[in-house]
Amino acid sequence: MRSTIADPLLVQLGSHRWLVPLLADLAAHRGARFVELVHRLGLPRDSLTRTLDAAAALGWVQRNPGHGHPLRPEYILTEAGQFAATRAATIAAAQRAIGLPPGAATRWGLPLVAGIGAGHERFNALSRLLAPATPRALSQGLTALGRHGLVTREILDLRPPASCYELTGSGRLLAVACAA
Repeated sequence: MRSTIADPLLVQLGSHRWLVPLLADLAAHRGARFVELVHRLGLPRDSLTRTLDAAAALGWVQRNPGHGHPLRPEYILTEAGQFAATRAATIAAAQRAIGLPPGAATRWGLPLVAGIGAGHERFNALSRLLAPATPRALSQGLTALGRHGLVTREILDLRPPASCYELTGSGRLLAVACAA
C-alpha cells in the first residue's frame, strides 16, 4: 500500500536548494570552515549563509564551539544532523551518478520524485501527498524534473484529459536514493 503522507525529512532536505550538497559535504569532511564550503560547493556567500542558517534552524548544523576565529567560523553537524547528512550523502551520490548538477532540483523536486516512485502518478494524487505545496509549485517542479530527464508526462485520452507522470531510469535511481 502506498504512503499517504510525504516523508518529512525529504521535504526538509528539499526546502533549500543547497541543503543536500551542504550536508553531504559536511558529513564527508567532518565539518568545514565557511570559506572551504564556498570554494568546494561553488556557492555565492549569501546563498551559503542562508543555507547554513536554515540548517541551523532545523538543528542540523552548529558552529564548532571553541574553534577558530569569530570571522572564520567552522561548522559541524549536530547529532540530529548526522542522520539527515547520511540521507543527503546518498541523494547527492545518486545525483552525481545520473549527472544532475548540485542544487538543480526545485524545493519540491525530491519529494515529487519520491512520490512518483511510491506510485502517486497523477497530479491530484501528488497534490494530496504534498499538501502544503501549491499547484503552481508542483507544476514547476514537475516541469523542471522533465527538463532534467527524470520524469516523463503522458496525457491520457479521457474526458477531461488527464496527465500521468512516470519516472525515467535516472528518476528511478534518484527515487531509490530518496527512499533510502
